[in-house]
Order: sequence, then C-alpha cells, then structure tokens
Amino acid sequence: MSSPLYAVYGASGCGRGIMPMAKVQLEKLGVAPERLVFIDDAPTATHLNGHRVLTYDEFMASEADRRYAILAIANGAIREKLAKRCATDGVLSWSVRATNVITMDDVTLGEGAALSPFVTLTSNIRIGRHFHANLYSYVEHDCVIGDFVTFAPGVKCNGNIHIHDHAYIGADAVIKQGKPDCPLVIGRGAVVGMGAVVTRSVPPGATVVGNPAARLIRK
Repeated sequence: MSSPLYAVYGASGCGRGIMPMAKVQLEKLGVAPERLVFIDDAPTATHLNGHRVLTYDEFMASEADRRYAILAIANGAIREKLAKRCATDGVLSWSVRATNVITMDDVTLGEGAALSPFVTLTSNIRIGRHFHANLYSYVEHDCVIGDFVTFAPGVKCNGNIHIHDHAYIGADAVIKQGKPDCPLVIGRGAVVGMGAVVTRSVPPGATVVGNPAARLIRK
C-alpha cells in the first residue's frame, strides 16, 4: 500500500531553510523520513542534506497515494506559476512552520505558508496563499496580506497595513503602522528594499529604498 509523498519544491537556500522545519513537522506525524524529498527542475545532485532530490517528473512518477509540495521559491511570481502547475497535476499544498512560531488571536492563514523560526503573527490578521515569512519577521494587528507575498528575514510589519499580492519586503525593512481608517498600503508587486523604513504607501510595481523609503528606484 502506497503512502503520501511530501516535497519541498526548490533545493536552493530557501528550500534548504524550509526542509529542516518540514522534517520535524512530519516526524511528529509519524511520516517516515524517506517520504520527504526535494524537487528541483535542474538538480545538481541526487541527495541533499540527507534527502533525495527529484525532478518534477520523477516526483510525479514516484509511488504515492497523495502528493504534497511546499513552494520554496522566494520570487512570488514563480511561486504562483508552480502553484498552478501543481494544482493542475493534483499535487496538494501544505504549510510548514517552525515549532517556535507564535500565532496569537484571530489569525487566518492561507494554504502553502512557510513560517520560519521566531516569526510572530499577533491578532486580527488575514494572510493569503503561499506566504513566506523568514526568520524573526513579525506581522502586527489588523494587517491584510495578499497571495504570494514574501518577507525576507527581520521584516517588521506593524499594525493596519495592507500588502497586496506578489509584494516583496526586504530584510530588516520596517513598515510604519497605518491607521484603522487609513491603512498604509504596499501595492501589488511592489518591492521594499533591504533596511528600508516605509512611512507612506507604496504604489503597485514600485521599488523603494532608504530611510525614509522615499526614493523610488523604478515603477
């Protein structure tokens, strides 16, 4: 009788950071270590960090009654393409979170989330599909985050902030708290640079850097 097969899709730095969390999570469910693999579209080795590395076709051809994949790709647009591919082929999404992630009150989290160690989600938060929150990031109260949003390590997302689909927030960026009747908005596909301090809304597709993040690199 076959059993489920789980995968971390992506064997680069992002995937190697998610894999240990996935391993611990599945061990607690009694899943055998050999049922957890990497998927890589251009593998350079057959094994990595103790796990098999399969191409997508090899993953699909492996014996399994169900297949799960978490998308370990930092680029939100690529994550969306892979999510569509997986959905078409019947591969299910699963979320991976470190054991010390803190989730407080009334937090809704979409499928396929990757929550790294020391991430904190406080209260009254709505987060979409395939969210990545890297080490030491936090989301404060009354925030709304769209699909395929990426937080690099140390992002500080304060209260009353709306972040639209595909936005990328760089390492150690700080987003100033908005107001209940006037949230601060990070537009669709916007990029906030490393260490930026965002004090006002960012247009869709824009890249901003600096302290305050008033310098527009491109739009």
